[in-house]
Amino acid sequence: MSIWWSLHLRREAASVPLARRLLVGTMETAGVDPDVSYDLSVALSEACANAVEHGGGAAEGETSGAYRVTAYLDGELCRIEVADSGPGFPSLRGRAPAAVRPAPPPDQAEDGRGLCLIRELADHVHLVNKPGAGGAVVSFDKILKWTTDTPVLAV
Repeated sequence: MSIWWSLHLRREAASVPLARRLLVGTMETAGVDPDVSYDLSVALSEACANAVEHGGGAAEGETSGAYRVTAYLDGELCRIEVADSGPGFPSLRGRAPAAVRPAPPPDQAEDGRGLCLIRELADHVHLVNKPGAGGAVVSFDKILKWTTDTPVLAV
């Protein structure tokens, strides 16, 4: 079985639960284990929140612009990509894709925890800056588990 979808969303906080609900609904319909579905939905929420907060070419604090979410469920794997048009990851400028850094200490600000949470919830995480026009892409994979009464797999 193979399912994929792509959304182009405004950089507004209201877009985050929309993407999350679509992912959860897709996985539920496909028969993905609820625990796996939950992990991926939290990871997607974090990636979308990062795109909303940091992913525009507009002045700091503005939420104009858009970002893209694409989800692929293909066989035993789910891959999710969130791409924005912001300045990209400063630590990656001019470098190859990088692994996610460890979380900041608990006594520091909450910034920087989203990518670490994604790393904990997914099997593989990839961060890259888009060439040319700029922007960042956060992609992550997770091996899927299925419920025993999967309606789509019975077809």
